[in-house]
Amino acid sequence: MKFAEHPLILFDGACGTTLQTMDIDPSAWDGLDGCNEYLNISSPETITELHRKFLAAGAMVVETNTFGASSVVLSEYGLEGRVEEINRAAVANAKKAVSEFSSKEQPRYIAGSIGPTTKLPILGHISPAELTDTVTEQMETLLDCGVDVLIVETCQDLLQIKTVLIACFDLLEKTGADIPVMASVTFEQQGTMLVGTDIASVCATIAPFPVFSLGLNCATGPTDMEPHIDYLCKNWKKRISCIPNQGMPEVVNGKTHYPLTPSEYGRHMHDFVTKKGVSIVGGCCGTSPEHTRGLVDALQGCTPAPRPEVVK
Repeated sequence: MKFAEHPLILFDGACGTTLQTMDIDPSAWDGLDGCNEYLNISSPETITELHRKFLAAGAMVVETNTFGASSVVLSEYGLEGRVEEINRAAVANAKKAVSEFSSKEQPRYIAGSIGPTTKLPILGHISPAELTDTVTEQMETLLDCGVDVLIVETCQDLLQIKTVLIACFDLLEKTGADIPVMASVTFEQQGTMLVGTDIASVCATIAPFPVFSLGLNCATGPTDMEPHIDYLCKNWKKRISCIPNQGMPEVVNGKTHYPLTPSEYGRHMHDFVTKKGVSIVGGCCGTSPEHTRGLVDALQGCTPAPRPEVVK
């Protein structure tokens, strides 16, 4: 079965916050603390083990550790010349883990993660041409390495996501690659994207693109996402993804804590799937392998609620 043929698709959980719980030799950072993507080449076994944890918990899809693996982000660490090396290593690390868990009966997949960089074109931080160049360089390697799907995620302004999607589909046409492309936007707690865009504007902007799915990830937990998910379920005719944080972070004993328990997370996602028709679920910041296991348990035997007008 191909990725797009599964009626319900379960993504993995958080990369960054899970890495913070793992025992990583300080020397692996080489003074580049905070650059999780560097670990793809300095400590590949750490990243492969990260993927194993989520696959063992039941995830169907793991995202490559490439959220910030574009030249724009890597330049902040002096690594802008190693984009291909880092992205290629990231896919190799994911493939190693997936090969241990994937079978004909239960295939596992790799999603190439493309983050928003650290600059917003709508605020003039970066030009659309520069953004196109940096994401195209990254996507070329991800495609060449054979990821199963691309996910353009944590999008924070419409000019950014339009620019990236244009670059993505131009590249797919140029290379002849035929893989699904997911688009995922981020809404703040006040109910809009970072610069004030509402969900209706997002739908209108993304509608012309042949994306596989549209959804939300990061910034908030499932409760704050619910109104936007409701809108998508009524107005977006393709598949919908929901990949929330585990609630709003709190500081407990001097450490960042995400309050949603695995069972609470599972219940929220169960309702989104069985009552609203969301068909792609996973977790963002704060989602541990235990949360993924809670998700898998909650959705055992479930199918997404029918959405009669959905375009297949």
